[in-house]
This record gives sequence, structure tokens and C-alpha cells, in this order.
Amino acid sequence: MSGTTTTPWTIESAAAALRAGEVTSVELTSAALAAADRLDPQLGTYLARFDETALARAAQADAELAAGTDLGPLHGIPLGIKDILATDEGPTTAQSLVLDPSWGEQGDGPVVARLRAAGAVITGKTTTMEFAIGRPDFAKPFPIPRNPWNPDRWTGGSSSGTGNGVAAGLILGGIGTDTGGSIRLPAAYNGISGHKPTYGLVPKSGCVPLGLTYDHIGPMCRSAWDCAAMLDVIAGPDPSDRTTIDDPRPGYVAGLGRGVAGLRVGVIANHRIRTGSGASTLAAVEAAVAELAAAGAEASEIELPYYDELCVGAFLALQAEAFAWHRPTLATRWADYGRPTRLTLAQGALISAGDLVQVERVRQIARRAVLDAIDAAGIDVLVGPTTGYGATAFKGADPAAIDSKALHTPPWNATGWPALSVPMGFDPDGLPLGLQVVGRAGADDLVLAVGHAYQQRTAWHLQTPPLHA
Repeated sequence: MSGTTTTPWTIESAAAALRAGEVTSVELTSAALAAADRLDPQLGTYLARFDETALARAAQADAELAAGTDLGPLHGIPLGIKDILATDEGPTTAQSLVLDPSWGEQGDGPVVARLRAAGAVITGKTTTMEFAIGRPDFAKPFPIPRNPWNPDRWTGGSSSGTGNGVAAGLILGGIGTDTGGSIRLPAAYNGISGHKPTYGLVPKSGCVPLGLTYDHIGPMCRSAWDCAAMLDVIAGPDPSDRTTIDDPRPGYVAGLGRGVAGLRVGVIANHRIRTGSGASTLAAVEAAVAELAAAGAEASEIELPYYDELCVGAFLALQAEAFAWHRPTLATRWADYGRPTRLTLAQGALISAGDLVQVERVRQIARRAVLDAIDAAGIDVLVGPTTGYGATAFKGADPAAIDSKALHTPPWNATGWPALSVPMGFDPDGLPLGLQVVGRAGADDLVLAVGHAYQQRTAWHLQTPPLHA
């Protein structure tokens, strides 16, 4: 086992300590900001910090709790916000020279407003890949997010700063966005938990779009419990986003205790998984499935129909949707975009309207076929690797590790189904690996419960990297 088990703060443990009088929100927040002072120059977690307002809100949270006003588990907890979501403090840059500064003047979007209403302490805006796509560009004047397990490795993207900030203890949780894996990949690479909710469960207004029909906003935390606590706050319809849906289920934290006894777990066995994953990753999945089986789940392999088509189609469609949004500024400010971003966006111009219609047609057919397959097999949840390898190097990376076949996240953006990544061990280089748990649309409670049950039996999520507060 790599790393050390130092029992780091989780939202769950910090919330309990706050209510027991063992710590204050000011102490938690001050420690988080001090950790940022020390580690952020190495990690590139923040684009903007809100120290003054964060400490003021922490003091307010302490006074509220002392007076008997309890707003829930997030009350007094320091959180980070990916810098493609608007906040009252501003600025919002999408880590780009291109975004009009006035875009961020709209103030808190629904997700941030809900976190504030729940008493959360917003410590700042975390780094992202430019407009949530592409890879780091060392030529642009922005921090390069680095992996706290090995600073020569990438954090994954695009919710990079939230991922390494939680792993290194600079924040206890935060918000990421996910269009093809941008919550789950940084979660896996940094050794934390990250949940992509069902499409429409969390409102997207107040967030710079990438692929409008593939975009999701969700929590990134140390544990599945923490993700459930955040989802309890941010989920639900909002009139500003017509794609949002209601979920009449009880709270997500309340549903964590159901366990996995009797659940049918389908282990994704498609050829793409085998060829796009290293031996250590596949061994870690096998060990994770054994843990679930020991907890009472019934596991069996399943090959999903149209899996490759869902992967490829998601990449094509999100590029086309992203190009549509960026087309005017690409034409006038080409050089202001980072090279990886502009080249990725420009590929969307090569996708015709007919291509996009075909992708959408296959997407609908594939979604139905996958649902039929798991229904026929009596499968409750699917599991597999989040990504085939540990964090890639900035230079000289293993070509297999950066091949698109190593990414096992895009199909679930195409279906819009909930998907959770939780830590499941380490590769031979001591880098974290992620287990992905996927459920049917609306089954976020079940997905989180499976992740929680796994974390009750393992301590991978409590491992701390060498760079840690």
C-alpha cells in the first residue's frame, strides 16, 4: 500500500468534530488556507483565493452552530469551486485569456448559492484545463496543476485543482464538472472520490458550458459519504436550467446504509477495458469486486453492447458542441487560446451536421441497448476501472496510458447515468487507481451506497500523498 493512513479530515469527520466542540470552522479554514500557503506554489490548486470572506464565513458558521443553528453537514466546511462556475466574489476565468470578464459578473449560480445556504465556506476558485478541455499549456500565464503523489505527474482534467486540493488537504471537498470524465479522472489520479450525477440532477446554469448535452456538475471529496452530503445540497431542479429534473428519493446520506447484500454487480468485460488498462489496474478491479462479494454482493462479468460507439461518439459530439459555443472567439482570438485547447476545439469544425445526427441516433440506440442488457442480466450496478492507468507524466508518458482507450468514463456522459470513482489501490509507481461504479439514470443513491460500502471495508480513500497538509 502506498501513501500513509493519517486519518485526514473528511467532511463527515469534520462535521462531527464541529458539533462535538473538538474543532471550529475558523480552525478548519485557517488550517486549509495555511496549507494552501505552503503547498499551492507546488500544486497549482488555486486560480483565486477568498481568504478574507472565507474566514468571515467560518466565524459566522461557528457563531451559528454555537447558537443552535445547524444547516447540515456542510456547515462550516471549507470547499473549493472549479473556476468555470460563477461566484459572487469573482473572478471567473475558465483558466483562459479568452473568456469575457463580464461573464463572471452574474454572481453565484444555483450550485454555489445552495452550498452557501448550507453554510459552506468557499475558499476560492480552483484550477481547470482551459474551458474544461485539453491538457495543460505551459506557455500560458496560469498555474499548472500537479499531482500531490508525484509532482511530475498530471492531476488529470479538467477538474484538476479540486482534485489535487482535496487530496492534499487544502480543501475538504469541492465542485467539479464532467463532460467526458472531468470529475472522475482527477478523482482517480489523485486518490479521492468523485461523483458525476445523473444528467439534469444538478443545475448547470452559472457554469461555462463545454458540451451542453454531456455536461454534468458534481462533488469531489475524500469519501462517498462526503459526496452524498454535497449531493444532498446541490441536487434538484432550478428554473434557470430547463434540463434539470426532480428526484423524489430521500436524502443521499440517508441511503448510504443499505449496503450491498444481494446486489447484482456487473463487471464490465468489454475488449476495450482489457486492452485499455494495465495489469495492475485490472488486478485492483478484481480485488475490489472481491471486497464487494465479501460484503454480500453477487458479481458476474458482462459485455455491454455499443460500448466502443458510446466512447467514440461522446468525444465527437462534445467537440462539436464545444466548437459551436467557441466558434466566434476561435475565429478572432485563436492565439489567445492555449494550443491544446484550440486544436481540440477546432476538431469540432470537422464534424458535419449529418455526423452529429448520426452520433445522436447511435447514442439513443446504445443507451436503450445497454439498459436492456443489464435488465436482462438482472444487474443493479456496473463496475470497472475509471481509467486504465495511474496519472500520466507531463512528458514522456506511456502511449498506452494517454490513449483514448485508457479512458473508461465517456460512455456514461453519453447515457447521462450516474458514475462514481473511488480509490481502489495503487499502481507499481505508487500512483492511485480508481474504481468506477455506474448505475441506471436516477440511481445516484445506489451508486453512492455501493461506493460507501466498499469504503467501509477498505482504507484506500484515507491514504494521504507525500504533499499533504
